[in-house]
Amino acid sequence: MPQLDVYDLEKSKVGNVDLDSSIFEAPVKQHLLHAIVNWQLAKRRSGTASTKTKGEVRGGGHKPWKQKHMGRARQGSIRAPQWRKGGIVFGPKPKDWSYSMNKKTKKSALISALSLKYSEGMLIALNQFSLPEIKTKQVAEFVENFELKSALIVISGENENLIKSAKNIKNVKVINIDGLNVYDVLKFKNLILTQESLARAQEVLKH
Repeated sequence: MPQLDVYDLEKSKVGNVDLDSSIFEAPVKQHLLHAIVNWQLAKRRSGTASTKTKGEVRGGGHKPWKQKHMGRARQGSIRAPQWRKGGIVFGPKPKDWSYSMNKKTKKSALISALSLKYSEGMLIALNQFSLPEIKTKQVAEFVENFELKSALIVISGENENLIKSAKNIKNVKVINIDGLNVYDVLKFKNLILTQESLARAQEVLKH
């Protein structure tokens, strides 16, 4: 059974924790990671882009000139697409870009992402990450101690002091274990888990 060293905020080793090999030594399925990232990004698309068609542009209610004997091409409206300020042909309209993804695929992809971080040595376990007050400097010192370039910190339960303290630090994001997702795991170089959030992740993913 694989193990992971557990550190405190000063980067002193305080113990170790057992990892479920079915999760952290699982095969990394790149095709699933790709599929889930695309799915997550599609859900985030606003889909609000919109253009007006010929019938929606204001004006152009009359025929600009007679059909025949004018020596010019026939025109029905000055709001036709070929005219300046005319309507748009086949332009974007509001739409929902999201699509469904089954639970088994999402679970398997998340396991692959966690296994990838562990195999790369980018998974860090902390005994706890509680702050007595909201203070950005405390999180900045943690980032410096662990020499982190970018980090996703996963907590369990309420931790408002940490969330607000990390809000203004570049390339650091704090999320609850219930919101753990493939896109964020892959986006940040290091994955930081507290012992509580790690236990929760293993409990959910092994079933």
